[in-house]
Amino acid sequence: MPSATSPPASRPADGRSDTMTDVDEIRSQLDHPVVDGDGHLLEYLPLIRDLIVEEADETVGQRFDDLVYASQRRREVPRERRRDARAVRSAWWSLPAANSLDRATAMLPELFANRLDEFGIDFAVLYPTHGLLPMLIGDDELRTAMARACNRYYAEAYGPYRDRLEPVAIIPMHTPEEAIAELDVAVGELGLKAVIMTGIVLRPLEGAEDVPGAHWIDTPAHASGYDYDPVWQRCVELGVAPTFHGTGYGWGSRASSESYMFNHIGAFASAQEAACRAVVMGGVAKRFPELQFSFLEGGVAWAATLCADTIGHYEKRNRESVLQFDPNRIDRDLIRDLVRQHGPASVVERVDRLDYALFHFSDPDEERDTIDEWAESGIESEDDIVELFADRFSFGCEADDPMTGIAFDAKLPPVGRDLRPIFASDIGHWDVPDARGVLPEAWELVERGDLDLAQFRAFTFSNAVRLWGAQNPAFFDGTPVAAAARAELDTTPSRSTSSG
Repeated sequence: MPSATSPPASRPADGRSDTMTDVDEIRSQLDHPVVDGDGHLLEYLPLIRDLIVEEADETVGQRFDDLVYASQRRREVPRERRRDARAVRSAWWSLPAANSLDRATAMLPELFANRLDEFGIDFAVLYPTHGLLPMLIGDDELRTAMARACNRYYAEAYGPYRDRLEPVAIIPMHTPEEAIAELDVAVGELGLKAVIMTGIVLRPLEGAEDVPGAHWIDTPAHASGYDYDPVWQRCVELGVAPTFHGTGYGWGSRASSESYMFNHIGAFASAQEAACRAVVMGGVAKRFPELQFSFLEGGVAWAATLCADTIGHYEKRNRESVLQFDPNRIDRDLIRDLVRQHGPASVVERVDRLDYALFHFSDPDEERDTIDEWAESGIESEDDIVELFADRFSFGCEADDPMTGIAFDAKLPPVGRDLRPIFASDIGHWDVPDARGVLPEAWELVERGDLDLAQFRAFTFSNAVRLWGAQNPAFFDGTPVAAAARAELDTTPSRSTSSG
């Protein structure tokens, strides 16, 4: 009879004769622990439902049932009507099935903790699965009750195993008040040390609240109708780093009624790019210099692009350089003379209407108090942008992501500085057919020459320690990586926390 941790006969082949040997060989070449910065747990839904009913009532529990059985409700609607209603095709068959051991592993904390050595992982930070939904639910009662129920479940079920597994608290962000209330309970009372937020809040359009898909995209960091600064301040006080783990399907171009894959490709990167852009342009990172921020599951390629794009936009359109485009500086006499000298007859005969030609996109009466679009960001130089991306932000990169090496390319922005990728196993989801293969997949970056050993160390250990340890130096205490994490924090250059 197989042991609790031996692979069943139905486990899919992983292309290796002995994955455990691969893990042992990899670990023998490392002089550091391996921290999984973004694994996933699977909530046991019957217990979650009962906790929801405790937090609210049976009617809210029944609305949770509707959420659980949403795929059945979808099939009751003819396909033609789904297309006409633009009903977004969401996730389906997205969890391990044939590999039932991995399915159970993600669901059972004791089994998960027992198998970490098999995976080559010393310590894992575990994000929700079903618990990601409260960040998207518009139903206020269900959203807040489910978040509270999940956080209670994480604290209780994973309590005995938090030396190896750290569950992440869900912080709903539809309003600052609900975010602060859940921070106070999840972190302040239940003692959870890591939190997940969304950088995107879908708000219904006024007058179209009952129309599916009729919403606008808000962010809790820029141009919101709510003031979220008290939320970021509470994160500082509680010693938790805001980490964002949203998805972009269901909005923008990712709203196909036919294909989950069409909606899923690039969805995490697009959502994290939006969250990061809001944190930068909304000035959150500058107003709260004590905070580290992490943008998960979208890789790092988008971050290099966003960093370069932000620097380029700042260079051309900061409050000083944008004045070169002030229409009041147009030399109309010069242009009029040039039109007469070089324009075709059809243009010359209309030279008396030159002001009409020059007005569009060059309104001289533009509101002067709005032309500095970097004021809210607090950015004063290109170096400020580099500091944010290189020192304050980190980016979750899955083991099979071939683009992770971009983070260490000195020729790419931020030029001469590394971005900070964090090893993300994504264990528990469909893109990990065999959890034993996660570390070997990440190691392929070294085998291909995309990362050297020092960069692999940053990817699988140092960057995660900097993210959570900078906010809470005791984050890793009581874990197998405690001594190494403390040593890492002691050698990390200190960063000023003054906002000046």
